[in-house]
Amino acid sequence: MTKLQLRAFLYQLGCFICLFVLFRYLVAVYSGLTGFWIPITAFIIATAIGPKFQAVKTKDSEKLFMKWIFIKGIREIG
Repeated sequence: MTKLQLRAFLYQLGCFICLFVLFRYLVAVYSGLTGFWIPITAFIIATAIGPKFQAVKTKDSEKLFMKWIFIKGIREIG
């Protein structure tokens, strides 16, 4: 695993954790769901809405890219 692949994984994990905690709270407070349905719903929403990071080897070097449903297209990070 290269340095950029590790960075992409950590960015992906960090974004997922933040969104999961946020949506778990929102689902618990504002919906009528109880029990294990709260984390399952938060997991699905965080997975669908979270940005996707990927390290790609190009001709020049390895680059880090991000794709998100709220941003048109793919963006190069750093």
